[in-house]
Amino acid sequence: MKLLHTSDLHIGKKVNEFPMIEDQKHILKQILNIVEEHKPQGVIIAGDIYDKGIPCVEGVTLFDWFLTELYKRKVSIFLVSGNHDSSERIHFGSRIMEENQIYIEGTFEGKLNKIALLDEYGPINFYLLPFVKPAMVKRYYPEVETYQEAVEVIIKDCQIDRSERNILVAHQFITNGNIIPEQCDSETISVGGLDNIDACVFDAFDYVALGHLHGAQHIARETIRYAGSPLKYSFSEARQIKSVTMIELGDKTKLEYSKIPLVPLQDMREIKGPIAALTNHKIYSQANTLDYIHAILTDDEEIYDAIGKLRSVYPNIMRLDFENSKSVWNSNAKLAAVDVKNRKSSELFEEFFENQNNITMSDSQKIIMLKLFEEVEGERN
Repeated sequence: MKLLHTSDLHIGKKVNEFPMIEDQKHILKQILNIVEEHKPQGVIIAGDIYDKGIPCVEGVTLFDWFLTELYKRKVSIFLVSGNHDSSERIHFGSRIMEENQIYIEGTFEGKLNKIALLDEYGPINFYLLPFVKPAMVKRYYPEVETYQEAVEVIIKDCQIDRSERNILVAHQFITNGNIIPEQCDSETISVGGLDNIDACVFDAFDYVALGHLHGAQHIARETIRYAGSPLKYSFSEARQIKSVTMIELGDKTKLEYSKIPLVPLQDMREIKGPIAALTNHKIYSQANTLDYIHAILTDDEEIYDAIGKLRSVYPNIMRLDFENSKSVWNSNAKLAAVDVKNRKSSELFEEFFENQNNITMSDSQKIIMLKLFEEVEGERN
């Protein structure tokens, strides 16, 4: 049996106030083409369907279209809610959809439900675990205090038959002992790692289809996998190659997977250098100027309307930063409180100027500032 695993669609998301809905429609069409070509029997969507609990109208319309197109292709669909979703909204209509092999778990209702599909090797059991917090699970298991305990008790209560093939779909932050997975700026992780769950809780499953982290990766073993988001949602993801994961199950001892790359409508990338180079036709013509851009300028001199000049070449520039000798913080700069009291204002400003710009003031600048401080202090007296 073949299964396609994806997650973290974040439909309706804006990145730096740029709406991503057209990019998302483009990438969802690619996923449909992959389904057409590889013909999986099931599609797994491991949470964060939408970017907000109350999604925009365009986002709901787009996901409705995507789900309908998947249904037309005669595949079983397994879907859980993520931490960005409204679990109740995702869960709405799930019992009706189940009749059409669209299996949705938006809310946790005390136990993991099992969906069994059959192939020539027997049953494959799917368990769908929506995003849970300890408080959600505590209603059913009062002893639960942590995320780890919450997921442990849920799985333990399932009494999973390890002689059969078992797949878990979940949306949580999974670690391997002290090994922390690769993370991105666009993800929501609890401060101090309070929401982490160790991968050892998944020993009973042949494959764990995870959502939550945006970089495709495995945790502890090859068969506990984050599919990653199908699009880049922050510049910390700029170097990632986005993909979906195709799983192929044989008997209990055989499971293979491969990553199928996705090509965005417009890439998200960083460019760095002096403005003359970044706006040089020989340089910018080597890539798509319509990509989403984070520009880092290295010029030391002031540039008038830098964002306007860059936008004339890169209309979708999202972010502009400067990295030059003036922007580097002087780590040796120290100013004791007792020194401040015993020094002239002009001397303090001169030191501040040097720390901020990593250059000393010129004689003419010193004369101008000295006159200004004398005028101010004269007015006070």
